[in-house]
Amino acid sequence: MPTAPPPSRDVALETRFFLERFKKEIIAVLIVALLAVIAFTGYRYYSDRRAAAASALLANAKTAQEYQQVIDRYPSSPAAADAYLLLAEAQRSEKKFAEANTTVQAFIDKFPQHEFVSTARMAMAANLESMGRSDEALAAYQQIATTYPNSFNAPLALLSQVYILKGKNKNDEARRICETILTQYRTSFWAGQAMQELRLLKPSSTPVPVAPPAARVPPFLAPPAPAPAPQGAPAPQSAPSPNKP
Repeated sequence: MPTAPPPSRDVALETRFFLERFKKEIIAVLIVALLAVIAFTGYRYYSDRRAAAASALLANAKTAQEYQQVIDRYPSSPAAADAYLLLAEAQRSEKKFAEANTTVQAFIDKFPQHEFVSTARMAMAANLESMGRSDEALAAYQQIATTYPNSFNAPLALLSQVYILKGKNKNDEARRICETILTQYRTSFWAGQAMQELRLLKPSSTPVPVAPPAARVPPFLAPPAPAPAPQGAPAPQSAPSPNKP
């Protein structure tokens, strides 16, 4: 049975019909896309301008007040991150260790993924050490070495523990840390320093030799005790001296 030929399709006519039918929707989508491109371009331009202005302001900053100005005017810019670290260093040079640690903590809170976070924590530990809080500094160094084992600061954090432990006369612990540096970070710059410290460190105490227990003689091998003298018997007289007349 012959089949009917398929109806002819005018592609141009169908396209025109589609465009006429969904003209408003297509125009709306194009407008949204255009606005998104414009907004993104404007944001990039604005961000680049702010970043350039922040960098220029930071380049001219020399004092703690000027570093703080960069942070206040451009708080989320890369220049602000650098300004935090420079401000902390300026405070440390003035021996304002507590204020410096507050600034460093603000930097860590604001830029937790920054590449210098481990360095910032090292600065905080050093400030604690400068304030005489050696126990807190030791704990901070231990946390850095544990949290950032692959960081370039890890062997330095371990070596900093060695100096504190030496001051506490805990030479055995200090020696173990030096050995850890030589084992895990043998190619590090600090491995040579760890080797020198290991040579200087002596064990905290030398073992005292313990005398072996005295051998116990079995009762049946012990020599018999002398028999007691009978009562009333005269005491034995000593032999006369040959020089006595």
